[in-house]
Amino acid sequence: MSYNNYLDADAAWNCVSEFKSPTCVIVKHTNPCGVASRSDTLEAYRLAVRADPVSAFGGIVAFNVEVNEDLAKEIREFRSPIDGEARMFYEIIVAPKYTEKGLEILQGKSKNLRILEASMPKRGKRSLRQVGGGWLLQDSDDYTPEDIEFNIVSERIPQENEMDDTKFAWLCVKHVKSNAIVIAKNKCMLGMGSGQPNRLESLRIALRKAGDEVKGAALASDAFFPFAWKDAVEEACEAGVGAIVEPGGSIRDQDAIDCCNKYGVPLLFTTIRHFRH
Repeated sequence: MSYNNYLDADAAWNCVSEFKSPTCVIVKHTNPCGVASRSDTLEAYRLAVRADPVSAFGGIVAFNVEVNEDLAKEIREFRSPIDGEARMFYEIIVAPKYTEKGLEILQGKSKNLRILEASMPKRGKRSLRQVGGGWLLQDSDDYTPEDIEFNIVSERIPQENEMDDTKFAWLCVKHVKSNAIVIAKNKCMLGMGSGQPNRLESLRIALRKAGDEVKGAALASDAFFPFAWKDAVEEACEAGVGAIVEPGGSIRDQDAIDCCNKYGVPLLFTTIRHFRH
């Protein structure tokens, strides 16, 4: 295990541990590039890979449920959605536990595959980071959708499925490096944009990855939109996004509200920003 391996494994585990239903998270360079929740864990795994199969190759795969024989076989044999031939390669698999047969199958996938067993992280920890001449200490971002209020500020009220998608996207974007945008639908990440110096570029990356599936999907932003018209909010609405969630707090919040009202898109403010660095 290298330094980067530990960072990526920790990022994947922290993300997948947030979800209550069976979930698969795939991480590359500490950013989740695929997230899916399903009662069928095999389906969750397949959907997580398909979110971004290029980035998933060589990534870290995490599950919040036991890896059994069937799931291990799927991980071992699953072919890249890009060409249908190349077996998916991973650096690390993380899960709370493995069946004896599941572990045996994974151990035969690759001699370089690291298989980790982890316990659920505890809330209330501190985040410590070194800077030149000292250290920075802050509370960890432990908020879940149950901890906050999703305030509807638009004229159109989201339907139940749109609200569910919004909360799922919000939980995903929490783990993406800022500037972060996540597009999700039916408990599945469709596209994400991360680490860009401006929010508009992150949006465009997420839209490109989501493709035609963006229609009716929820969009989550880790921080407020500084501009709306002819910028990120309007581009998202024009692309067909079905609902938008963001913290709010910009001096141009009203522009975002007016823009969403023009296109009939529900807009929700949380007052909580992630702004992961």
